[in-house]
Amino acid sequence: MLAALAERLSLSDSGGSDRTAFTPGRIKIELLSGLTVALALVPEAVAFSFVAGVHPLVGLYAAFIVGLITAVIGGRPGMISGATGALAVVMVSLVAAHGVEYLFATVVLMGILQVLAGVFRLGKFIRLVPHPVMLGFVNGLAIVIFMAQLSQFQVAGPDGARVWMTGWPLALMLGLVALTMAIIWLMPKITSVIPAPLAGIAVVAAIVIGFGIDVPRVGDLASIEGGLPLFSIPMVPINLETLKIIFPYALILAAIGLIESLLTLNLVGEITEKRGGASQECIAQGLANTVTGFFGGMGGCAMIGQSMINVKSGGRTRLSGISAALFLLTFILVASSLIEQIPLAALVGVMMMVVVGTFAWQSLKTLRRIPLTDAMVMLLVTVVTVMSDLAIAVVVGVIVSALAYAWNNATRIHAKAHFTPEGARVYQIEGPLFFGSTDGFTELFKPQEDPGLVIVDFMNSRVVDQSALQAIEALASKYEALGKTLQLRHLSHDCHRLLNRAGQLIVDADDDPNYGLAVDYSVQTGKLGGGH
Repeated sequence: MLAALAERLSLSDSGGSDRTAFTPGRIKIELLSGLTVALALVPEAVAFSFVAGVHPLVGLYAAFIVGLITAVIGGRPGMISGATGALAVVMVSLVAAHGVEYLFATVVLMGILQVLAGVFRLGKFIRLVPHPVMLGFVNGLAIVIFMAQLSQFQVAGPDGARVWMTGWPLALMLGLVALTMAIIWLMPKITSVIPAPLAGIAVVAAIVIGFGIDVPRVGDLASIEGGLPLFSIPMVPINLETLKIIFPYALILAAIGLIESLLTLNLVGEITEKRGGASQECIAQGLANTVTGFFGGMGGCAMIGQSMINVKSGGRTRLSGISAALFLLTFILVASSLIEQIPLAALVGVMMMVVVGTFAWQSLKTLRRIPLTDAMVMLLVTVVTVMSDLAIAVVVGVIVSALAYAWNNATRIHAKAHFTPEGARVYQIEGPLFFGSTDGFTELFKPQEDPGLVIVDFMNSRVVDQSALQAIEALASKYEALGKTLQLRHLSHDCHRLLNRAGQLIVDADDDPNYGLAVDYSVQTGKLGGGH
């Protein structure tokens, strides 16, 4: 039984044969990595609960359930999931307007949508995200993690409002953060027996508790004491009106959760040099959120910061993620009083080192070496991630990259013209014919000056879309109006099928795509309407 469990928890990438053996040393590393992650999860889950406007236990339960389920069946061993700020900022308006029960119903629906995305294998479209967008996502998220830590340098003022630390309290907080970061940096140079982040937390916590230093601690945020999460069907009316309320939120949350999870999947895969299953991760995230909604959790997705802590601490298998979730539950049930004594400065120091390790510093050096468009996309995604949210940033980055690609291809189209011995003029088209290049394509021809027969040679071109079909028909109509004939030559298989399906080819033959015999196809006009 233990061997079977170890086989399931071992590192594999979507059915691959490469596995990490579960030796006592490996098990120790995985458990210590999980403990480090669980300690760092506590303040973040509590903080995101405040952002969403729900009780801290709602965020902690989400971190436990989502983290556990995705660790067991997720697409990438070693990834950590839980309550995140990207989702919390969307949830706050729903909770404020309709209450927490509607949030639970939304999380259930969000999970169902994510499962469907996995079943229909929509996760593969994450491959369309260009590398500059990935770099912008990483850099933007690093800045967001950094900015999230700044709130720990605030304390309650005389009137209850949050004010910035000053004087000795600020110096003490900064000193402890710096000490934690120094320990994390030095520890790997001394020994790898204990994960460096865990050592940093333990040493700083021992100093603060041992000397009774008065600094903010986890317990100052909120009490994390609680019981086991209980099953409960969300108390909302089951009708169309409820669906109208929760569906838009569920759709946005599902999209944000999957985008962040799949990008984190790719990032962790690059670090560990292992591929992950995108569709499997979608299903795991969906199942986890569906279950979380029935157990009073706020839902969640993959967490790049916690995943980086786990990977940097040596976590490579499912055991690290499972142990992190179980340690977190243990904190809630029996160890809350101890965990609440941990200084926030130690956890801030850990997250600051995550920022340093996450930010793609090399991208700053390459800005002048890469195409201007890619540099602009990278900076745009970074800014939008910081100013808005991850999903919008990635969508904007993909759209801008696609438009830039379309523009570059649109400017590539040109033609070489020559006359045949029979007096016909041949235009040899170079570059793809699609919506972005139709204007340039039309400008290549001179119907008034051309002879009675004009041949358009597509040997080095491709007819891509309806805009291309419309452009060919419009051009043929111009020549037809002047009593001249336009013919097409050297159509590839796909271009031949496209034009033939549109009914624009008079000669229906399959020999031309094989280039065995150059058949000239006449164009039938009026097939696409020609109007608006």
